[in-house]
Amino acid sequence: MDRRLFSCALALCLFFPLAAIKAAAAEILGYAIVQDDGSLRLNGRQIRLYGIYIPPSTPSCRVFERPITYAPCAALALDFRIGTGFVHCELKSMNADDSIVALCRAGSEDLSAYLLASGWAIALPDAPFQYFALEKIARHQSVGVWGLPLDPPRQTTLDAR
Repeated sequence: MDRRLFSCALALCLFFPLAAIKAAAAEILGYAIVQDDGSLRLNGRQIRLYGIYIPPSTPSCRVFERPITYAPCAALALDFRIGTGFVHCELKSMNADDSIVALCRAGSEDLSAYLLASGWAIALPDAPFQYFALEKIARHQSVGVWGLPLDPPRQTTLDAR
């Protein structure tokens, strides 16, 4: 009986640290750097946001900052939302290119949901239902990629009479 108790205790000692290591590997926490394609660089790993596709957009400038930031609109919106805070990412899957797909939060806000509500992302087919609702609202409000193009007005020359 003592031998059985010893083997159970040994199994518990070996199992719980491994479970803790697996749980820790499924979460990444740290300061995130937003890449131009809307992915995050966090602790040396490339992280793509879960459930969304960020379509390419024309670069824009954030002139109220010094130095002036120049990047695609989705990256600027994401960078503005994250600010100097930490990001907490929950691993969902791995891509073939060794990037991570994760559900990431800045504070308590889901970053994928934020981009969808701002109109800078499109919900993927396997996304949660609320992502589709946020995308539909953004489309209806004509914000982000769903908005009208913001080309400057063209100047016309008047013919001298």
